[in-house]
Amino acid sequence: LAVGRGSAKEPKFIILEYRHPEAKTHLGLVGKGVTFDTGGLNIKTQGMHHMKSDMGGAAAVLGATQVIADLKIPINLTTIVPAVENAVDKDAYLPSEIIASHAGLSIEVVDTDAEGRLILADGLSYLIETYKPDQVIDMATLTGSAVGTFGYECAALFSNDSKLSETIQNAGKGIGEKTWPLPIWEEYAKEMDSEIADIRNYHGKPIAGAITAAKFLQAFTHEHPSWAHLDIAGVAFADTDFAKTKSGTAFGVGLLLKFIENQL
Repeated sequence: LAVGRGSAKEPKFIILEYRHPEAKTHLGLVGKGVTFDTGGLNIKTQGMHHMKSDMGGAAAVLGATQVIADLKIPINLTTIVPAVENAVDKDAYLPSEIIASHAGLSIEVVDTDAEGRLILADGLSYLIETYKPDQVIDMATLTGSAVGTFGYECAALFSNDSKLSETIQNAGKGIGEKTWPLPIWEEYAKEMDSEIADIRNYHGKPIAGAITAAKFLQAFTHEHPSWAHLDIAGVAFADTDFAKTKSGTAFGVGLLLKFIENQL
């Protein structure tokens, strides 16, 4: 609600439920659905015309849900997409503002361009508290830091479950949707400490941006034991054989499908 305040378009909280009578496991998916990102009052100074791609994570989990349902795969699946436009007007949320969250944590807004993690926080918290899935995976075009680390070759992978992480990596290798793990050690969580709120949304430093973003998200997972975060900023929107300009790659759809199939 805070992120969407500056937009003429009302934000949406999309929930899809797929259930199969023979399912033995319940997977929860969350996708970042920023339909366009100006950066808010911390306005972007370059590349803004590519920000129609900031809903790549949402597109991936929605696409995967559609495929899984069409194929009638024996799994229970709950998919959540917080959808919002980060725009600028007189009502736009402010740097320095303290906002609330579904999890009950107060958040100090340091940078309005770190908005994806704010909507994912509510998506993750609501999914885990309401549906209690066995595994949780979120996908997001979250940080330039992930692009700085891996370029346009693979997604940054963060997980508190080594088996889940390994299964995701193996699923991607076979279909060309590569992921590579980065650490989420507790030392990084200190970077998100706030003096006036429970947590801040950005540490304000040009280092470890993808990792600190992942640590922010983890704070809203209610200590779920099997969670993975995929930062797909470098692989969701690229030069392809199917268009003359950059276009959506559908990265994550095949990965999620293969991940599920490998566990059946």
